[in-house]
Amino acid sequence: MTLPDDRAYELVDGHLVEKQRGMKSSWVAVQLAHRLQRHLDRQPAALVFGPTTYQCFPDSPNKVRRLDVSFIRPGRLPTEALLDGHCPLAPDIAAEVVSPDDTHTEVSKRTEDYLAAGVALVWIIDPDTRTVLVYRAGGDAVGFLHENDELTGESVLPGFRCRVAEILPPAKPAETAS
Repeated sequence: MTLPDDRAYELVDGHLVEKQRGMKSSWVAVQLAHRLQRHLDRQPAALVFGPTTYQCFPDSPNKVRRLDVSFIRPGRLPTEALLDGHCPLAPDIAAEVVSPDDTHTEVSKRTEDYLAAGVALVWIIDPDTRTVLVYRAGGDAVGFLHENDELTGESVLPGFRCRVAEILPPAKPAETAS
C-alpha cells in the first residue's frame, strides 16, 4: 500500500513483481473500460475499474493481483463507498491485456488465480494476435474470439457487447509483395 502509484506491482508468493504494461496494452484497456462504462451509465451502482489491485484469494491471503480492467456488480461491495487500498472481493469480470513482457505461464497463472477466487468471467486480450480468450467460472476456456467476433458480458453483464476489433489498435495494412 505504501508503494508509489507510478509503478504497477503484484504480490506473489511473498515477492513483489512489477507488472509492465506497454502503450498498446494500456490503450486496449482504456478502450474496453470506456465501452463497459458507457454500457453501465444506465446502471449507476455497477462499477468498472481500470488498473486495480485485488486481495481476494482465499488460499493466498497475502497475494495481490493487479487487473487491467474489472467489473463489479451492484450490491457486492460491503458499503456503498469505494474502498481505499486493495479490493477484498473478487470482481465479476476480470480483463487482462497481454503485454510484451508477459509469458504464457504468467498469464495462465493469473487466470487460474482469478477463477479460483470466484471471478465469473475472465477475458484475456492479446493485441498482437488480435484475439480474446474467454473463460467462465469452472476454468474451461469457452471461447476464442477473433477481431471480427463479438465480445459479450454473457449472463454476468447482460446486454454488453462489442466487436473485438473495437478495443484493438487499428490493424496494420497488409504488406504488399514487391
